[in-house]
Amino acid sequence: MLGFAVRRLMQAIVVLLVVALLSFSLFRFVGDPVNMMVGIETSIQEREALRERLGLNDPIPVQFGRFVVKAAQFDFGTSYQFHQPVSELFAKRIPATLELSFMSALFALAVGVPMGIYAGLNRESRLSKLFLSVSLVGISLPTFFIGILLIFLFSVTLQWLPSYGRGEVVKIGSWWTTGLLTWSGLKALIMPSITLGLYQMTLIMRLIRAEMLEVIRTDYIKFARARGLPDRIVHFRHALKNTLVPVITITGLQLGALIAFATITETVFQWPGMGIMFLQAVQNVDIPIMSAYLLLTAFLFVVINFIVDILYFLIDPRLRVERA
Repeated sequence: MLGFAVRRLMQAIVVLLVVALLSFSLFRFVGDPVNMMVGIETSIQEREALRERLGLNDPIPVQFGRFVVKAAQFDFGTSYQFHQPVSELFAKRIPATLELSFMSALFALAVGVPMGIYAGLNRESRLSKLFLSVSLVGISLPTFFIGILLIFLFSVTLQWLPSYGRGEVVKIGSWWTTGLLTWSGLKALIMPSITLGLYQMTLIMRLIRAEMLEVIRTDYIKFARARGLPDRIVHFRHALKNTLVPVITITGLQLGALIAFATITETVFQWPGMGIMFLQAVQNVDIPIMSAYLLLTAFLFVVINFIVDILYFLIDPRLRVERA
């Protein structure tokens, strides 16, 4: 177990270093940082002094090493657009993005798993066919279109839910904020969570259905039924347990995707998270924010995948036998 975790950790460090190299390349090859930080009236001597102060005249390996060390300390420089440290900007917005992503993942699991189990055990029922039709809609429609439809129905027509913003939030600690403790915050979270989690929900539902259909035809399930075990025990203790093994992997990957690709949903609902700030950074060529977003997203992906690998090792006995 320890050797498996160490190997996964070393692989994660290599991935982060590669992403850091790509992020560092933004500073070197996407415009000149000095030109973006000063105006036209700045003299050549002042530009050279600023370049020397920023360390841009040092060799590239030295600059990359300094960049990695600062990134490990969550120091990503100063935003060209906001003239504030990037770490402070992200500290204000990362709670909103993480809250939206985790609630979307919770919605996808809470709805997708029961639907997949029912569709797998009752494949010929009308409700199962309805679930499959809903899953096709969730996979086919783009995210921004789903968000616009929800806004038109629940905000414009019915006027039940707010169409933009995060609602009232509560501050916890020195920098974390949450809308889960206020009524307006919960209402503002409903439509963005459904919009972002609908595709993941349909994916999980179809995956569990396919796995259930495959597992219930295996020999050990037939043997369990031959022993006279009730269907409830056969389905939920034996079949579902083996069905959830690949689902854990997919769920971990999709959680990372929710965090990384929440940009469109945040833009549609004007959600004050990292994604919408990243789009503004792209429009204004704010390289520190762009590189920091790339690094943080990769870091979250790596951490989530590391946890999924450990859970997969603990749940699947075949991996433990192979390692032994």
